[in-house]
Amino acid sequence: MARLQPSWCNLFSNREPFEEPENVASVMTILSHLFPLGWKHYLEGGVTIGLGVTLLFALTGLVGGVSSTYSAVWSFFTSFPFFRQERFVATRLWRMAYAMGLILGAALFVMTLGHGHFEITAVPWWQLLVGGVIVGFGARMANGCTSGHGICGLASLQLPSLLAVLTFLATAILTAHAVHALGGF
Repeated sequence: MARLQPSWCNLFSNREPFEEPENVASVMTILSHLFPLGWKHYLEGGVTIGLGVTLLFALTGLVGGVSSTYSAVWSFFTSFPFFRQERFVATRLWRMAYAMGLILGAALFVMTLGHGHFEITAVPWWQLLVGGVIVGFGARMANGCTSGHGICGLASLQLPSLLAVLTFLATAILTAHAVHALGGF
């Protein structure tokens, strides 16, 4: 059975494993194939997120994970014991402000640098709902979402976060290969 490879893999076909590119132009060619829409905005976004999480922790001692906001918000509306835990009730106000800052920050970007243009997905609402439930369930099982473990957990050298990130990546790679093998994407 022939192995499928992305089109950019042929850039490496004439090289020995771990061989350095001959020049900067080769690196830029590889980057342009890997990131056809550019890579600078990914770098800028990563640096901005990293600085934001670092400032939050340095100034307040709070970890900037977002998935626990869901449980903290439920503590306003239910008396179910899980949602009434001190860690949710005591942090719900700043977590709500944090989540609103993410939403308002995105809106501000769209209105200023995005020139009022934003993308609307073609994914049906029911698929978004099912995906959200699955991701929410997984985030609760893993005690945090991919971003929380990947950004905040790894930055604080937490072994459980490293294990969670490796599990997320392995699952994503296997899922992508399975979907591709079944004729999707």
